[in-house]
Amino acid sequence: MKQYWLVKQEPDAYSWEQFLKDKKTDWTGVRNFQARNNLRAMKKGDQALYYHSNTGKEIVGVAEVSREAFPDPTATEAGWDCVELKPVKTLKRTVPLETIKTDKILKETALIKQSRLSVMPLTPAQFARALELGK
Repeated sequence: MKQYWLVKQEPDAYSWEQFLKDKKTDWTGVRNFQARNNLRAMKKGDQALYYHSNTGKEIVGVAEVSREAFPDPTATEAGWDCVELKPVKTLKRTVPLETIKTDKILKETALIKQSRLSVMPLTPAQFARALELGK
């Protein structure tokens, strides 16, 4: 059964536009145990909303897990994993944090309840609502 996720990235560090140019990326550098466990739970074919944090604070696109969890090559100690993601589509309209906070479905996401978490699960309804708002 397909699962849905939200991944956060500062656009100054790795923007959606760069991700589109690269056509895929290893989602490395996660050093939070809960986020790491979420990476480990991702399966090939799962979809993730791509959220620009700090600057922009908005959902900008949809990515897909193209390779399941494997050791993070940027980690200096064992036990940290990453996944490979590929871009699927750019949203026609971004979904800003202000909208997420006030939407009856999206305000229940971990993005609002655990704002420091960089990789988080979404319910199918939350994923569908974000796509609906993003057209």
